[in-house]
This record gives sequence, structure tokens and C-alpha cells, in this order.
Amino acid sequence: MAVIGASGGRLAAGEAGGPPPDQPRDSRPADADSGSLLPEIEQLAGRGEHPDSFLSGRWRSLEEYRTEGRKRVLRAFGEDPAPVSPRPEVVDRQDLGDLIREKIVFSTRPEFRVPAYVHIPRKGKGRLPAIVDLHSHGGMFIFGKEKVIDFGTNHPVMVEYHQRNYGGRPTATALARRGYVVITIDAFPFGERRLMLDEDLKYGWDRSRYSVEDVQHLNAVCRRKESTLVKSLAYAGWTWPGIVAWDDMRTVDYLVTRPEVDPARIGCVGVSLGGYRSLLLAGLDDRIAAGCVVGFMSTVRSMIRRHMDTHSFVHFIPGVHRRLDLPDVVALRAPKPLLVQQCRRDALYPPAGMEQSVAKLAAIYRKAGAEEAFTGRFYDVPHTFNVAMQDEAFAWFDRHLK
Repeated sequence: MAVIGASGGRLAAGEAGGPPPDQPRDSRPADADSGSLLPEIEQLAGRGEHPDSFLSGRWRSLEEYRTEGRKRVLRAFGEDPAPVSPRPEVVDRQDLGDLIREKIVFSTRPEFRVPAYVHIPRKGKGRLPAIVDLHSHGGMFIFGKEKVIDFGTNHPVMVEYHQRNYGGRPTATALARRGYVVITIDAFPFGERRLMLDEDLKYGWDRSRYSVEDVQHLNAVCRRKESTLVKSLAYAGWTWPGIVAWDDMRTVDYLVTRPEVDPARIGCVGVSLGGYRSLLLAGLDDRIAAGCVVGFMSTVRSMIRRHMDTHSFVHFIPGVHRRLDLPDVVALRAPKPLLVQQCRRDALYPPAGMEQSVAKLAAIYRKAGAEEAFTGRFYDVPHTFNVAMQDEAFAWFDRHLK
């Protein structure tokens, strides 16, 4: 190797006046998202034993594991947000015949007023079971809560999104027609909470007026700004997954104030980012009586080599996964019912990691004396929450919440 000297001439490495030779490195291809840094990162990760897992043997009881594990995750999110009254405001109410659809805004922290839809079924007497339906990511920032709702007439972009991700049947309206009160919010920063740059204000805020090309352009802007969001939140003292998880827990705070809702019969469900949100909400909030995680479950150690670039920044919590694996986090809900649905041809996760995560959850529930409360299912499909998967999940909710 040669370098350019101060005079413009070339000096061979190690010659007088030149730098010493670089230290020898293994130059074989790493076949990894992190390239040549993979060996060091894997050494930092250790063997993936996760000493705070319930299977580690360090805990004297299931309750100690649940208490200490939740503390670790919540600390990693950043400071706890100040308590706040939801102060809900109904901004629109539609009678759909078999359903009432309310558009509301409510507070999840002093700084936020969060938009949401609540669907209330007309059938059923007394207080009803409820579902927190958590929308996905899918690179689609311009729409949030609309991803799981069938409005009858949907934006063309959402028609395609519903077909690809939900088998053409958005889950919130389907669950409401099955007899559940269903709430879904815009996660931060999706839908009405999306990022807009000054140069894009010309498009306006009314998404019903956006063309398909407008949505594609504005989505690309939002995707490029993910790292900016993470850095900005870090300087503000927060994390993106922490913002999202606290909003979802505060959604339960609001939901239990609804006179139609039985607070003892609340479930949560979501696919992809929605599955990740369901993983956190079900693991951290005891008011979730039945939690369903779809298309987001793997051991983290298995993902480091080739499954980092397939995921958004929102899926990474600093300081947690050296000690708690993803299945350990959702298992903080044990012995309460948990359903995990996996897509065997899901390119977002290594197949071995998906299998290992389900086996680990089964072992945790077995050790907790609640083997029957956990169900892990695999489907021979790509990343999706299709109608067949929904049917099984909805029947599972019926068994546990009705």
C-alpha cells in the first residue's frame, strides 16, 4: 500500500517518513450486515445466554423475574413520562349500522395529544371485551391507524397495503364486528403524527388529497429521517421504542375509562411493528389479559449477522438485550395467555431464531406452571397477517376474553 506524502509524492508504508503498516486483519468475506466488524460485535454480544431470563436460574420466583425484568426495560426507555389524565375529545362520530366509529384525541403524556379511532359494536350487553389493535410499520409513515381499518372507501395506497399485509381484511373493523370494542392510535411518528419538512408543506396535511405519487415521495422523506428522529430523541432524553410503548400503555389507561369496556377483558394484537408493540405492551402491562404477537419474534443473537438492515430503528432498545432476549421480554406477562404467530417464509428473521424463540417461550411458560397458556404457531407464508391467521387469532381471543 502507498500513501500520498506532503510533497505530493508517494511513500510506501513503513518507509522513512511514511506511516507504519496497518495491522493484519482477516480479510475473508463476513456475509454480514456489519461487514468486517461482525466478529467484534458477536464477541460483545457473548453467547446469548441472557442472565435475566426466567430460565437463567437467578430468580427466586416468577414474580421477582417479572418485577425486575420490567424495571430493566422501562429504565432503558428513558425517563417515565409524567402521569396525565387522558382528557378525551370526540372529534367525529359515525353510525355504521352494526358499529359506531368515533375519532378521538386524548393525552398520553403532557406533550402529546394522540389521534385514535374507537369502534364500538352495537351487539352485546353490558361491558364488552376490548382489543388494542397496534398498526404495523411497512415503510408506510403517511398512514398509521388507517392500516387496520376498513372505511368502505379507502385511499388507493391503503387498499394495496391492506391486501398485502392483512389479506384484504383490516383487523380493527373485523374484530369490532366480532363483538370487541377496538381502539387503534397513530404510533409516533405515523399518520397524523408524521414528520413533514418545510419543503413538503406544499402537499398540505389532508392525506385524502394525496396522490399515490405524493404518498410515495413523503414516505421516502420520512424513511430517510428515521436516524434524525433517533438522534433528536436521544438528546431530548428519550428513545423511540420507549415513546411508542408508553403511548400504547397510556392507551390502555384511556380504554379502561370507557363505559362500554370490561377492564378485566382487554387484549392486544399486531403484526410486524404491531407485533413488536404487542410484545412490549403484553409484556409490560398486566391489564392485558390476552396478548397476540404476529410476525415479530426471534432470538436477538441469531439476528445480528444478517437481519439488522431489515428492521427499523424503532425495534432497538439500548441496554436490554444483553440480558433479556425478545422472548424473555414478552414472557414478563407469564402466566397470562400468549399467542405467537410466525410466518415460516418471513425474510425479516432467521428461521432458526424464530424456532428458538418459540421453544424458549414454551420452556418459560412450562417452568412458570402455565404451559397451556402459551401457543406458538407457524404458517408457511411470507411476512403477513392473512385471513386464516386472523381467524385463528380471533378464535383464541374469544376463548380467553369472552
